Amino acid sequence: MCGIAGIFHAETPKPVDPARVERMCEALVHRGPDGAGVWTAPGVGLGHRRLSVIDLEGSPQPMHSTDGRCVIVFNGEIYNFRQLRRELEAAGARFRTSGDTEVILAAYQRWGLDCLERLDGMFAFALYDLDRRALLLARDRFGVKPLFLARLSDGSLAFASELKGLLAHPLLRRRVDPKALDAYLAWGYVPDSHAILAGTRKLPAGHFLWAEHGKPLPEPRRWWDIDFSQRAHGSEADLSAELLHLMREAVQSRMVADVPLGAFLSGGVDSSSVVALMSEASAAPVRTCSIGFDVESLDETSHAEVVAQRFGTDHTARRVGHGDFAAVDELAAMFDEPFADASALPTWHVCRLAREQVTVALSGDGADEAFAGYRRQVFHRQEERVRSLLPAGLRAPLFGGLGRAWPKADWAPRPLRAKATLLALAASGEEGYSRGLSATTAEQRAALYSPELARDLAGFRAEDEVVDLMRTAPARSGLDRAQYADLAFWLPGDILTKIDRTSMAVSLEAREPLLDHRLVEFAARLPERMRVRRGTGKYLLKRCMERYLPSDILYRPKQGFVTPIAEWLRGPLAGEARAIAASPVIAESGFFDGSALARLAEAHIAGRADNSRLLWQLLMLEKSLTRLGISG
Repeated sequence: MCGIAGIFHAETPKPVDPARVERMCEALVHRGPDGAGVWTAPGVGLGHRRLSVIDLEGSPQPMHSTDGRCVIVFNGEIYNFRQLRRELEAAGARFRTSGDTEVILAAYQRWGLDCLERLDGMFAFALYDLDRRALLLARDRFGVKPLFLARLSDGSLAFASELKGLLAHPLLRRRVDPKALDAYLAWGYVPDSHAILAGTRKLPAGHFLWAEHGKPLPEPRRWWDIDFSQRAHGSEADLSAELLHLMREAVQSRMVADVPLGAFLSGGVDSSSVVALMSEASAAPVRTCSIGFDVESLDETSHAEVVAQRFGTDHTARRVGHGDFAAVDELAAMFDEPFADASALPTWHVCRLAREQVTVALSGDGADEAFAGYRRQVFHRQEERVRSLLPAGLRAPLFGGLGRAWPKADWAPRPLRAKATLLALAASGEEGYSRGLSATTAEQRAALYSPELARDLAGFRAEDEVVDLMRTAPARSGLDRAQYADLAFWLPGDILTKIDRTSMAVSLEAREPLLDHRLVEFAARLPERMRVRRGTGKYLLKRCMERYLPSDILYRPKQGFVTPIAEWLRGPLAGEARAIAASPVIAESGFFDGSALARLAEAHIAGRADNSRLLWQLLMLEKSLTRLGISG
């Protein structure tokens, strides 16, 4: 795993200062502490920081093709590189190294842009073609590996694995994009469609950018998308056997490494399934680790211990308490952009724990999105059935009126918290799901905004992006569209960003076997009854794993990596909650109504409402703006 950075002059091939690229790479040293390199030519500069995982000594970057006509910097792993290498050698290619980087170069020279479809892996790379005087930037199907872009005042395009790489460039302007701010407060992260600083962006998952000297910079183009519009046929037994075969292949392909390897183990279905299949494929005990909490109701370490004992893993567990909140500044520094998924804190801790023993760790990320494992997806399917029975002209006034009248009872048992469900039923399926996916509603955000921010937003509403995404999805049903939104929007913006930054902060490579594209494409074709049955998701996955895992692991209620932020902000961290409204950074930004923020904090501390997610968002925003050097 690595960090990459570079500069490209499109219209005029100006010289690139190697020292400038080197400084950008130095900001990414945590991603690659084992080596560094910079290459420049008229109008282009490529830089690299290396974390050695495969071919430890033989694949330095930037790497030239054997004929010297192409140069690449690459972040990621290509899991099928050995198969591709054999195919390319049969066609006459010659290799000097034993790693996957040189295979990408040879694949590009053999197949051009079509090489992307042949790559099985996680990647972001920059490849410069000297003959065509063109730069190819590409990102993997799901966005496991990041790539930030910025158009600078001198006309150049700068790119880097993290925003901090761009921040090292003196021409990058540090002004908050109002739309990115609204999106952050809507979702708790800045999605791939935005970047927190105006003038910066992210190369979207499954996209590439082809830029040529002497031509204006084009827009990124999609090279892959997930398709939910087809349905697989076959018995449950046949589909289960195919699923198990795909999972075994995915896990085994990600166990290839020339360094110590292990796994994250939460005790849930997904990580337990990965560990089970790793143990099946490994002659030695698998190294596993887990993180728990000082709030017993949220601590899953006992379930992880059950799985560890079942498979005889070399297991280590630790707990996180409210005292670990002191590390929140370090957490903000990892992400650069504000990031408010509170599970980033324990994820970072489990990455640190893993790095004490291994350099590569497999995770269970991706299964919930692919196999309908989230409660919100199951609820959405049920809501869609209600929508199909009642016309919109009847639903909107009936459920809308009930929803507006129903109290927002955060303190009540779940069955009595019907306000969100009623309001969702009043809207279209796309509107309802976007509302359920969001951390805050548009109305809640508007109540906090200053008149100046409201003016700058000019009617922009973050939810519209998810609504449009669902309406244009290649899908048959509401469940399809919800899963498509989770895979295309939530997964790269939240889940994969979280694991990439927290793992790379400690120079650990995380791999996600359940995001193998063949496995996800199979899951997208499953009939709905194989995804959701009797009100729970991941039906076929759980049935498939019954031969490996006990029922209390497979069928206990889903908990997730939940952090007890609500309890902490009412107790030991209540002072932090109150301090948000008075924060000089928040006040001087001019984005918010300070009195509204103060009321938000007091209502949470008093137990009248659960505002913990929003308070955590504001706290992480403050830390991010401070780090970025922005006060307004």
